[in-house]
Amino acid sequence: MQIELLSPAKLNLFLLINRRRADGYHDLQTLFQLLNYGDTMTFSISSHDEIRLLTNVEGVQPSQNLILRAANLLRDKLVIKGVDTPGIEIEIDKILPMGGGLGGGSSNAATTLLALNQLWRADLKLKELAQIGIQLGADVPVFVAGQCAFAEGLGEELTPTQTPQAWYLVLDPRVNVSTAEIFLNPQLTRDSSPIKIPALAADCIRNDCQIVVEKTHPEVARARSWLDQFGEARLTGTGACLFAEFTTEADALNVFDRIPSDWNGFVAKGVNESPTHKQLNCLKID
Repeated sequence: MQIELLSPAKLNLFLLINRRRADGYHDLQTLFQLLNYGDTMTFSISSHDEIRLLTNVEGVQPSQNLILRAANLLRDKLVIKGVDTPGIEIEIDKILPMGGGLGGGSSNAATTLLALNQLWRADLKLKELAQIGIQLGADVPVFVAGQCAFAEGLGEELTPTQTPQAWYLVLDPRVNVSTAEIFLNPQLTRDSSPIKIPALAADCIRNDCQIVVEKTHPEVARARSWLDQFGEARLTGTGACLFAEFTTEADALNVFDRIPSDWNGFVAKGVNESPTHKQLNCLKID
């Protein structure tokens, strides 16, 4: 019994940091845009009783790996409920960069929760899976929910939002940006005025992390300056990846073909429903 799923990337079309909380975390507002591009994950029921990740994710210790943590948290919850949870083998074709702001690790964790919920016939609701996901990271719930969303709080308070169809060129300057370091930086803007959902269609397109990321990682600033020639370049999340929006795939590919050889990139379509959910809806586990 096996499931193969796309674990999609996301973009933050804007990111506002509203305040630093007493617990050290930050209240923020952002608009999550899902993409039809990401890692490929394969989940297989096995004869052993273990949860095994067969593909090494470079630079991540097993104890810190969000895929394994997600699987074990779900198993712990289901064991209490008396649900049978046979062994699982997980493979991943990892193409999303680490520290790129594309939500790769969070998406992998969410995809794991969704896949195992089906393979183990747990029938947990998305809200229950999201409650597990928030223990792993603030971006996990949006991937569990599987819809573009306006997010508030730590990023877990989601309002589903329809975004206009667009194509995106995502530019990877091959820099790994630490989210923790950006949020600890004393120069980070932490007092952006909260906005209301109707303002999403207005002029709110900035990322409060961008100035700090460009100061601490000059290569990101250089990449943003290059991409600005072809469209308004914006940082996603805490970086390092940048993106520009295009009306057609051909327009995005035209710029993609010009990317300097020392950087990476890809072209993807913005989608309102996660490809993962579409794939799962087409599957029937007998």
